[in-house]
Amino acid sequence: MFPIRDTQPSHTYPIVNMALIGANVFVYLLEMIQGPAVDRFIFLYGLVPARYSVPYLAERFSFGDQIFSLFSFMFLHGGFWHLLGNMWSLYIFGDNVEDRLGPFRYLLFYLCCGWVSGLSHLLVNWHSATPTIGASGAVAGVMGGYLLLYPNARILTLIPIFIIPYFLHIPAYIFIGAWFILQFIHAAGAPSQGAGVAWWAHIGGFLFGLVSLKLLLRVPSLGPTGWLQNKAARQKTPRLQVIRTDAVGNDPHLYGRIEVTPAEALRGTIKLVNIPWGFQKRLFRVTIPPGVREGTVIRLKGMGRRDAAGVPGDLFLKVSVR
Repeated sequence: MFPIRDTQPSHTYPIVNMALIGANVFVYLLEMIQGPAVDRFIFLYGLVPARYSVPYLAERFSFGDQIFSLFSFMFLHGGFWHLLGNMWSLYIFGDNVEDRLGPFRYLLFYLCCGWVSGLSHLLVNWHSATPTIGASGAVAGVMGGYLLLYPNARILTLIPIFIIPYFLHIPAYIFIGAWFILQFIHAAGAPSQGAGVAWWAHIGGFLFGLVSLKLLLRVPSLGPTGWLQNKAARQKTPRLQVIRTDAVGNDPHLYGRIEVTPAEALRGTIKLVNIPWGFQKRLFRVTIPPGVREGTVIRLKGMGRRDAAGVPGDLFLKVSVR
């Protein structure tokens, strides 16, 4: 399963999340220019358990080196696809978690998830001399936080069956739950002290994300969070919105909700509305007139269900200004 996007809108621009993606890309470019010295670079800044457990290796590094590696490893990657997979998942899930926590708490949350994932890997692979690198543990923590905040959000997922691509909207609790079960199965089957994917780092980061997010939500916002969130407030909602409609009994009319920002409500806008319809989806172009208010209802004539006589009902969309 490969996630394409989620249907949970974020109401502020994800400043920290995009900065983290930029930092990971920048460090990856630094790796690329190392040339033949890249292995030494990764051994120095990656997470190598033997550097902490084997005395003759530990004495070659200062205390600062050892502490720094517990954070720097999460910005290194083993290749382009490794980087792309992690950053794509961070792009999909991170903006919504930052939207809820605010930029400062989100940055703390991300770094702590990555740090705990590294400690999880150390405990399970205490004497391994293989460097562990990647943001996977931190991203796993972000996915754990997303699961708690938005369990019913829909993830548009690519599922290739043989050579045919299928796209399905899967609830977040199913998508992330299945992902976690796969991590645990791989971790249980991986050899102790073996090289390869750091499955226990993923599990440690994910579990820490579940626990710590609840605690962070109780912590007051740090620094000028309100000012930053106001500055980062999105001026537009997504142009394409997936709307799940309701109907009452045999009523041919359908009812849903469409979201706009205050600026869009004032000036008017045009949205593409995707409405799931059984195994098919229907796409409508909806014009939001200028001056709409919270609760304004837009009627799309003939876009509802058909009654017993074959006459189509209407689609009524209530405007939500956020």
